[in-house]
Amino acid sequence: MTLVRDDFEVKVVFLVARLREDEKAALALKPGKNTEVEGLRARVLADVETKRRLLGWVHEPQEKVGDWGDTFWGDVAARTITQQWMRARQPVFDELFQAYADHPDFDPGWKLTVVEDASGTRARAHMV
Repeated sequence: MTLVRDDFEVKVVFLVARLREDEKAALALKPGKNTEVEGLRARVLADVETKRRLLGWVHEPQEKVGDWGDTFWGDVAARTITQQWMRARQPVFDELFQAYADHPDFDPGWKLTVVEDASGTRARAHMV
């Protein structure tokens, strides 16, 4: 199932808020002489930064296509290219997003499940 644009934007806002929460929690850790806490803090901060870069990569097609002018065919081409790029990048976003499935604001309809087809191929799909 492909996401509708409005739903995608709601999910982006949700994910950005969770990343801020993770970052804030990691920065609140005071490692002192405990190297395990220091390592955990560094890993969480690196994880947050990596997820932010990946989120930027997911949004990149819209920024690269930009404004192709006010022509009908320019608009059609820009939308078509953006949709194809987003469709290819959507699974990355979906996987990042699923890490927060236990959050109280996570909509149950956003949950991905593993489904297997007749050939035994496994894929993730949105619950309906």
